[in-house]
Amino acid sequence: MSAARRDPGPRGPSRPSAPPKRATARQRPGGRGRRGTALLVAGLVVVLAVALVLGLALGSSGHHPATEVSAGETSAVVAQVTSLPASLFDQVGRGSAQSLPKPITSPALTSGEKPEVLYIGAEYCPYCATERWAMVAALSRFGTFSGLSLTHSSTTDVYPGTPTFTFHGSSFSSPYLTFTPVETTTNQPNGHGGYRPLDTPTPAQQALWQSLDPSGGIPFIDIGGHYLVSGVTYDPGVLQGMTASDIATSMADASTDVSKGAVGAANTLAAAICKVTSQQPSNVCTSPAVQSLEGALG
Repeated sequence: MSAARRDPGPRGPSRPSAPPKRATARQRPGGRGRRGTALLVAGLVVVLAVALVLGLALGSSGHHPATEVSAGETSAVVAQVTSLPASLFDQVGRGSAQSLPKPITSPALTSGEKPEVLYIGAEYCPYCATERWAMVAALSRFGTFSGLSLTHSSTTDVYPGTPTFTFHGSSFSSPYLTFTPVETTTNQPNGHGGYRPLDTPTPAQQALWQSLDPSGGIPFIDIGGHYLVSGVTYDPGVLQGMTASDIATSMADASTDVSKGAVGAANTLAAAICKVTSQQPSNVCTSPAVQSLEGALG
């Protein structure tokens, strides 16, 4: 898969060009005595100390700014994407999904005696941001999310500021499968060329990730130990310039590029999930779109 479709793991924001080595017009603090200079220095020390304390608090607590979206808008977006009608999925079919989950030879991945879907990504990652729309739509056919919130990808990476969900702080309940999300970092730079840490993969998750994708690319989705998604499965460009509300509305319209991409990708994920849940629930797994894609999965 090309590098344009898969993020090679957590990395920092684009670095700005180096600052000039000297100012064009050097300003002297003319007339400012030693007392004024001392007060200025003391003030700067206080400001820096406060900034450091706030930065440490944010980094250690895991709290981070998402995106300025009202609770009402968040609820509306979540409700719309998690309740797309079955007829829409069948109408879109594969849509413009560019790749299918890849069959893998690996021990079965289970949790709580149910097949497990393991996702590893990061909030800064634009490809993860794109894939989450399809993931939320697909998984909502098998269970119920709670605690989903909205965020955006890094504003300094490719496809900057892509609106999306974050799985951090969310939960998922289903009688058919277990969904385990790991968002490794926030979308906020840490000041050292990376992003602030968020969720940490367990040693077992880390080992599985490295064994199936030694490059550590994200998004990484292991579906029951039988299928792997490594990278985004539809064009991130279709989401550019849109708000979360725009995307949710467009997903519900089968004629849009957003729906063909996100809903089409959701169908490919649902087909792979049905393969590991013994075709449950039947109303999803016997649908025309899923049945057609199951035949293509191998």
